Amino acid sequence: MSKRKMNGATLLSPVPPTMVSCRGKDGKANIITIAWTGITCSHPPKTYISIRPERYSYGIIKETGEFVINLTNEKLVKAADLCGMLTGKKVDKFKKCELTEEETEGFSAPMIKEAPMSLCCKVTDIIPLGSHDMFMADIVNVYANEELFDEKDRLSIDTVGLVSYTHGEYFAQGKKLGKFGLSVANKEHKKKK
Repeated sequence: MSKRKMNGATLLSPVPPTMVSCRGKDGKANIITIAWTGITCSHPPKTYISIRPERYSYGIIKETGEFVINLTNEKLVKAADLCGMLTGKKVDKFKKCELTEEETEGFSAPMIKEAPMSLCCKVTDIIPLGSHDMFMADIVNVYANEELFDEKDRLSIDTVGLVSYTHGEYFAQGKKLGKFGLSVANKEHKKKK
């Protein structure tokens, strides 16, 4: 099988179409849809979001140093899409999408109540990259819906119906293929016999 060479492009896929909520010092809350996000460190838990400086939420997050990453499930995909199409300068996205602001302990930025999980983040660094600036942040708190915990009190995020985004299209997550360590699981089992 041969591969075709192309110019450098943003072709890492899939990515999570998250809804990032923030609140300005004027008290107005906003939601921006962000797919350029991920984990940068386990200990301490750190994440990032990349935002174009001309976006409305950019100034809010730069000024307040706070944001909440709200994970998007299948029920929220239309709201996430709409929040990425509209500007908070002109539209109250919480109202337009019929979403509920939920307060977070120690944060001015609200969570989205309807989101299955919310990660409360404090900005540590802003790195100019070109078209986007990267907001590096500590994940201070995580809120998860009670129904995501199983009978052993383990978080079962696979039951929530998270979505992914690939080149302009949204997808439901597919079937489970295994768990971490699957590549050596049979070898380890055979050694123990």
